Amino acid sequence: MKNKLRSTNLREILDATATRLSPLSDTPQLDAEVLAAHVLDKERTWLLAHDDTPFDPQTLSALEKTIQRLEGGEPLPYVLGHWEFFGLDFDLTPDVLIPRPETELLVERAIPWLQASSKRRAIADIGTGSGCIAVSIATHVPSAHILATDVSGAALEVARRNARKHHVEGQIEFIECDILPLPNPSSPPGNGQGVREFDLMCANLPYIPTGKLHILPIYGREPTLALNGGDDGLDLFRRLLALAPDRLAPGGRMLLEIEATRGTTALSLAYDAFEEAEIHLYQDLARRDRLLEIQLPQE
Repeated sequence: MKNKLRSTNLREILDATATRLSPLSDTPQLDAEVLAAHVLDKERTWLLAHDDTPFDPQTLSALEKTIQRLEGGEPLPYVLGHWEFFGLDFDLTPDVLIPRPETELLVERAIPWLQASSKRRAIADIGTGSGCIAVSIATHVPSAHILATDVSGAALEVARRNARKHHVEGQIEFIECDILPLPNPSSPPGNGQGVREFDLMCANLPYIPTGKLHILPIYGREPTLALNGGDDGLDLFRRLLALAPDRLAPGGRMLLEIEATRGTTALSLAYDAFEEAEIHLYQDLARRDRLLEIQLPQE
């Protein structure tokens, strides 16, 4: 068993923490600072100016517990209970995926397109998880109306919390369902279930092939329901693309995050579903296929 932290000043505690985290992380010093700031309820910048601060036994015990959770295989964002995405801080639990930088590409393609027209306002975020996509869009497009769906009720509770945290709960309707609910013409005005056609449909669906998922370090640490995309990683995409031609408005756009090795197949599926759309495949910062964009012509 590794030696527990001993009561001393902040600098020595940070060094000891980084040493213990070095087998677990590519950025042990940064992670040590993040953990210390978390248990002290301070900004990381505060640590740099107070490295001679002594730790009281209670704070030291709290830091030790967080380190042990990491040593037990729990991801850092779950230990912290929150994580940053698109410049916003999102609450997290193990019921939702950890937001990742590559998903920001989807938001970056959505927001300027929505801002360019006052008419594009009906949006569906399918498989919302933590709500990071829906909340980020709502924050930057205050007039947007978003229907956010997920098959997991526990995930939707986290998403609702994040909508309240960022004061956009009035713009987002959360529905527990598989893919999309059937349109209900009798729904009151402004209710997402009454929307027949969406101006924007976006989704970060489970896309890791089952066989590949079982050998990845992520397996068992984040919710399998949000990761497992079936034999080739495209099961949910096929189902969504079968519905999409009837639910995407003329001139509408779809943005779908995909698994990096499935770009060509995803393109083929999109062309099969939409005969006249402009379809593009975008790469993430690591130059891997990541985002499928489908743009319908205006009528």
